[in-house]
Amino acid sequence: MAEATYNDDSIRSLDWKEHIRLRPGMYIGKLGDGSSADDGIYVLLKEIVDNSIDEFVMGTGKTIEINVSDQKVSVRDYGRGIPLGKVIDCVSKINTGGKYDSNAFQKSVGLNGVGTKAVNALSTFFTVQSYRDGRTKKAEFSQGVLSMEHPEIETTQRNGTAINFVPDESIFRNFHFIPDFVEKMIWNYVFLNTGLTINFNNQKYFSERGLYDLLMREADVDSLRYPIIHLKGNDIEVAMTHGQQYGEDYHSFVNGQHTTQGGTHQAAFREAVVKTIREFYKKEFDAADVRSSIIAAVSVRVQEPVFESQTKTKLGSLNMGPDGPTVRTFVNDFVKKELDDYLHKHADVAEALLKRIQQSERERKDIAGIKKLANDRAKKASLHNKKLRDCKVHFNSTHERRYETTLFITEGDSASGSITKSRDVETQAVFSLKGKPLNCYELTKKVVYENEEFNLLQHALNVEDGIENLHYNNIVIATDADVDGMHIRLLMMTFFLQFFPDLVRAGHVYILQTPLFRVRNKKETIYCYSEEERRNAIEKLGNKPEITRFKGLGEISPEEFGLFIGADIRLDPVILKEQTIKNLLEYYMGKNTPERQQHIIRNLRIEKDEIQPEKAIELSEPVVTEEVA
Repeated sequence: MAEATYNDDSIRSLDWKEHIRLRPGMYIGKLGDGSSADDGIYVLLKEIVDNSIDEFVMGTGKTIEINVSDQKVSVRDYGRGIPLGKVIDCVSKINTGGKYDSNAFQKSVGLNGVGTKAVNALSTFFTVQSYRDGRTKKAEFSQGVLSMEHPEIETTQRNGTAINFVPDESIFRNFHFIPDFVEKMIWNYVFLNTGLTINFNNQKYFSERGLYDLLMREADVDSLRYPIIHLKGNDIEVAMTHGQQYGEDYHSFVNGQHTTQGGTHQAAFREAVVKTIREFYKKEFDAADVRSSIIAAVSVRVQEPVFESQTKTKLGSLNMGPDGPTVRTFVNDFVKKELDDYLHKHADVAEALLKRIQQSERERKDIAGIKKLANDRAKKASLHNKKLRDCKVHFNSTHERRYETTLFITEGDSASGSITKSRDVETQAVFSLKGKPLNCYELTKKVVYENEEFNLLQHALNVEDGIENLHYNNIVIATDADVDGMHIRLLMMTFFLQFFPDLVRAGHVYILQTPLFRVRNKKETIYCYSEEERRNAIEKLGNKPEITRFKGLGEISPEEFGLFIGADIRLDPVILKEQTIKNLLEYYMGKNTPERQQHIIRNLRIEKDEIQPEKAIELSEPVVTEEVA
């Protein structure tokens, strides 16, 4: 075999847009189709809105208008407007932008001048229009290439900037925006910027009390152990309380950016809360008891923040600024003073907090014995765990494919066998359920250790002590599209909501869509996920094609299954719209109450040979399924 030549001709220089399109993951993280909240299409939207937020932070533009359809985005702010002579440069030249002038932008989100250019390069249609002092300038692009430059003209429009874009479908295959994910992003923007109004798809979003409002929206208010503690200072805002749920629930932000993976500020806050509470009560509580069931939000503003990636989901900065204190010291000093003062002034809150900590302590000691036995059993089983076919890469590694890591939870050996044979052994693992799992509604976490299947699943996920070291980014429930499969799906969702709600809130739990029909003739095969797709396929192929109805995952051959869990995998995210988990589970998984029976009688529809696809599994208002009856 001839040796490859390596010389001057081997070195290739890419222009800005070529590099972004060749390595989009470097700039926007995961590509995806929009079924996950951290998919690239939402990062594109965030990059544009961040610029408008920075205008608001600098004191201009109190309103932002955002419109998002399935595939098109429009953002209009009323800030200062891009200087008209630099409209094209600001969206098409790397290292061009106002953020390099520290006097023009203080403590902004985007500092490297890449975000808007990445959106431009990764869109088939991109327009930018600036309105400034009675004049306006517009330019149009496609895949980063200028397609039309409009002449500068007069305008009566208010100052500001308008950007429209359509992500490139050759990069974001089969993408669509899920409104719930966009809405959560919008809420976070207004919680972090009190006084800002965002009109999203003609609906108004506004917050008066910042992070206090965030917790009121995110928490199950009926289960809070004491009123929300809300503390504000220069460059820092904190809100916290304790609930009844398992685990810890944090919402952390830096310069308005939602740091979904935490970072130095979140770690400092967790440490500071434990330290302050120990000193206040003069007792060396176990850190896990202090933080168990905590619900908190922390926001800091840092000069020149250092994030661990362009997508800015984890803060890496150690200092608040070039000449400022460390993040750890800054957060610790603030929490120590403000939280300590608050607890001294509010004896009722201090007493309720103490009782919550003592309850966590009792619960931990109560399961200590069974926990040790179960863990020993799980360690032995993990050596020969027949339920788990693991993959080579894990989410808590530094591997470049860590975001692709997926655990399929399947029912029975036939389904798990098909997935196991067709999976990507690098990033896809399979956990096989023996049958219908236990309905764990209203049971304590003790059952996770007493039930061998739950215990093995907990260890496979590596979430016993929190989700920081989660083994798989995507947890996919893969069941048959029949009544039994739907019931198993509900039982598994109950397990996650009851004991590991953080996994659902963080967007790690999905339902696998598998085709319901195969329509084919001698030339072409089309897999259909709904009755509508089946009708379209029949119309396309014509002449009475062969139609197969898949009733179970085991009926699909491994060769075919490989088509459905690869690049074109269809996942429905499990979205918790309202955090009333207790009421939600009571309605679906509790005793068969007259209210639920009447709801089913009023709303049950049976349509012959008609299957409706689920675009997203939204856990909020009751949705009728036949097997609940």
